[in-house]
Amino acid sequence: MRKILFIAFVVSVVAVLSSCGARSSVSDGAPRAAEESVSEEATVGEETEAEIPTPVANVEIEPTQNTVSTPAVAGSGMVSSANPYATRAGVEILEEGGNAFDASVAVAAALGVTEPMMSGIGGYGAIVVYDAEEGRTRFLNTGYRTPAALDPEVFRPTAPNFAENRCGAKSVATPGNVRAWEALSEEYGEMEWRHLFEPAVELAGDGFPVDGITASWIEASWSVFPEHARKIYGNGGSPMEEGETLVQEDLRRSLSLIAEGGAEVVYEGELGEAIDAAVRENNGFLTLDDLRHNRVRWQDTVSIDHRGYEVATASPPATSWGALLRLGTMGQFDFEASDHNSAAYLHAFAEVGKQAGQATRDYVADPEIATTPLDYLLSEDLWADIASKVNPSQASPTTPFGTFGAPTRCVPQSYTSPGLPVASPSDTPASAPGEQGGPSAGGQHTTHFVVADGEGNVVSATQSLGNIFGSKVMPEGTGIWLNDALAWSRFEPAGNVFDVFPSRQSLYALCPTIVLRDGRPVVAIGTPGGRTIIQTTPQMLMNLIDFDMDIQQAIAAPRVSTTTNPNALLVEASLPQSVRGELAALGHNVRIDERGLGNAHGLTIEYGSDGKPLRFTGGSDPRGVGAAAGY
Repeated sequence: MRKILFIAFVVSVVAVLSSCGARSSVSDGAPRAAEESVSEEATVGEETEAEIPTPVANVEIEPTQNTVSTPAVAGSGMVSSANPYATRAGVEILEEGGNAFDASVAVAAALGVTEPMMSGIGGYGAIVVYDAEEGRTRFLNTGYRTPAALDPEVFRPTAPNFAENRCGAKSVATPGNVRAWEALSEEYGEMEWRHLFEPAVELAGDGFPVDGITASWIEASWSVFPEHARKIYGNGGSPMEEGETLVQEDLRRSLSLIAEGGAEVVYEGELGEAIDAAVRENNGFLTLDDLRHNRVRWQDTVSIDHRGYEVATASPPATSWGALLRLGTMGQFDFEASDHNSAAYLHAFAEVGKQAGQATRDYVADPEIATTPLDYLLSEDLWADIASKVNPSQASPTTPFGTFGAPTRCVPQSYTSPGLPVASPSDTPASAPGEQGGPSAGGQHTTHFVVADGEGNVVSATQSLGNIFGSKVMPEGTGIWLNDALAWSRFEPAGNVFDVFPSRQSLYALCPTIVLRDGRPVVAIGTPGGRTIIQTTPQMLMNLIDFDMDIQQAIAAPRVSTTTNPNALLVEASLPQSVRGELAALGHNVRIDERGLGNAHGLTIEYGSDGKPLRFTGGSDPRGVGAAAGY
């Protein structure tokens, strides 16, 4: 019966999305997602007076699914994720009486099955939650750390095979996801742990039709797959194609072991031993002792006030504060609704981004060694100073990424697929055909999902394997891909803050976000995208708060991102050519990112006269194949 419901749900989602085309046009005057007031607590900066509207009337709401231009709507809860099967897994748990934390475990586990290249048991992440009973946000740090036996010298350009070392078994950090799922369940969950894995176990064992994006990534990664992985992801010795059924019997067994034995199976038991053996066989550093010492940590969030809304996200070692710095600085400008994605608006955002990037390089710190001066970075004084330096008539030079070495480019960086938007002859693509490592693949790594329940609990979670299929190391018989988190470090000069050190947690730019007003959550949102995440997130937040868009419109709207490698302003192909031309005239090196920046998911909550959640809306990025749905 569960499989029948899953298939019916996914077929209906595909039908709805297909009927609406590939992309949507966005109206600047769309209604705001939610209208309540924001708490002053735990914010940095001054509060802006906001009007409190009349509460929403108590009415019965018929659940709907999102389209590329309209949000999903529901009355009791909402889930949005990068795969319809995973979304359905979360909705099913909510329907059965579970809360947002229960549903999040089910969604996370299911994504590891249906989006195996993006996240899973062998990965890590960052999770921000709102606990309705306590009335507070918290950050769950998955606690992934570098191996104790790590030798940083193998990643230096002087070392033999240093490029391969940065992407393979030597780049594996301690996976933290399953510990985090267990922490969510133990701290807040209401349903039996074992039950939360049933959707994922069934999906892995019975299989599901592969979507075009997953099939393309399998083909692009095929040359670096181990032989036992090819047997899982292949058909007749070739990469499986879109529409073929992916059955992952080894992963089904691993998920079943976790369902029965808990996280201990990964960190001390059978799966941990298999991980240890596979990494050793491939000359990596991670050991069973590293797994045993893995611990997740609950931390305070970091937040600012933006036009009367409290915007909360992950605290260090996450560098999410970079998104808040951009958002706070953009709040110093007085743009009208008609300015959305105009050349003047995007020019200001790009110029602010350049200075925010420099601030990151100047002030970021490893929290185990030093403190990042957030009181300064998230202050009105700094925001005003940065805003005052923006020349509205001329782009400033992009400051190179200090003296740090170039980012690592692990295969695959992109894939070939039909139907990509065609750039104008006057535009420059983000990367030349066949070029590995161009920034155009930045939005295609990692995954994000959001969940909210009828009690007002909210989860915003970003999870990753690092690069596509992580390190390409899969312990035989497990179906588990191990991350390559260390590949995201900067290895020159030795000892810099982005370098790798034994038994330490590296800095990362994941940015799961929850927005509150009147002390209650009204938005949860986030996106993958590597180093573009902290630029994509504030654009979506401004779409919601500054430009009154609904959640689907806010996610679908065209995006931009500044980059120093190459020195360019990346813009999506859906941004009008006239705007691109104006940006180029201002001095920006405009390049087209044809595949899209990110794959975001979000939701909003509206409240009734009794202060309880009454109406939920959900958005899913048309750049991907995901879905938002509720009940």
